[in-house]
Amino acid sequence: MNAPLNHTPLYDLHVELGAKMVPFAGYAMPVQYPLGILKEHQHTRLQAGLFDVSHMGQVKLIGPDAAAALETLVPVDIQDLPTGMQRYALFTDENGAILDDLMVSNFGDCLYVVVNAACKEQDIAHMKKHLGCEVVELSDRALLALQGPSAAAVLARLSPAVAELKFMQNAQLELAGVLCYVSRSGYTGEDGYEISVPADKAEQLARLLLAEPEVEAIGLGARDSLRLEAGLCLYGHDIDKATTPIEGSLLWAISKNRRPGGEREGGYPGADVVARQIADGVEKKRVGFVVKDKVPVREGAEITDENGNVIGKVTSGGFGPSFAGPVGMGYVGIEHAAAGTALFAIVRGKPISIEVAKTPFVPQRYYRG
Repeated sequence: MNAPLNHTPLYDLHVELGAKMVPFAGYAMPVQYPLGILKEHQHTRLQAGLFDVSHMGQVKLIGPDAAAALETLVPVDIQDLPTGMQRYALFTDENGAILDDLMVSNFGDCLYVVVNAACKEQDIAHMKKHLGCEVVELSDRALLALQGPSAAAVLARLSPAVAELKFMQNAQLELAGVLCYVSRSGYTGEDGYEISVPADKAEQLARLLLAEPEVEAIGLGARDSLRLEAGLCLYGHDIDKATTPIEGSLLWAISKNRRPGGEREGGYPGADVVARQIADGVEKKRVGFVVKDKVPVREGAEITDENGNVIGKVTSGGFGPSFAGPVGMGYVGIEHAAAGTALFAIVRGKPISIEVAKTPFVPQRYYRG
């Protein structure tokens, strides 16, 4: 018997807005609203979209040694993360495989961590087991994402200070009289913000933002097509326990001072495996691809070479509304990973022409000042 789905603090608002609700990571979540996935995607690229991401896990790490402690679990420089800055990180296991990806912010008096919804119980248990600092789940907070080129202008009407933030900077700010954690970041490739708000004030804030003429409510469907066009990984699909950061094309996410030869090299689970892969290379790698035959290629499709030999698998794929064609990501043997390589994806038993391509498929527009 299936367990009942959890509801975010905005569940009633989603229903009121006519959302189609679907199960996702144990929650009832809006996949789309009456506007439809295509128009929701385009609206976010052109103006501003409001996403409910309250299913994500929010955690505070408290204590003077929190940064050094977290570094024992991630291949990322946390100790030198400036106050008011955020960084992308990865939990790895003893084989160098990725347990989850996460965002870490330095609030000065603590670290603020956001983990994926499907992994949050295991991630919190992982941190409590291995970190000597206090690990506090913020289960009384919701998380909203306001994304798109109009996001800054909209949010600045509630707090002008948000306009001063640059990409990956954060601050504690009052929005509509409520103290929120605001970061200039997101999962769409667009400029925008993620806003952690007390759960009992989330609907009030969401309604205020939706009342602005530039803002529409956006569901998981458009969130997926937006992140795919931006070349961003979805945990459990493009990266998982069967992939390492190097195989996942995420060397950029390993801080230079944590790599071999760096001042704090290694010291995280699987560091020896990752170091060996940095030095010697890997047999498979995550790549982007464009579809030449205009047929959407979905997750799970096999990738073959010109002779029909299976050399990989699609991990994410679909139509890119802003790209105006089908795009995807997947893993292929390293000898097939160069941009421009012609390959095939098997769709309903037929080979569809694809070509390895650099990501993002649509230029990212983060605000760097």
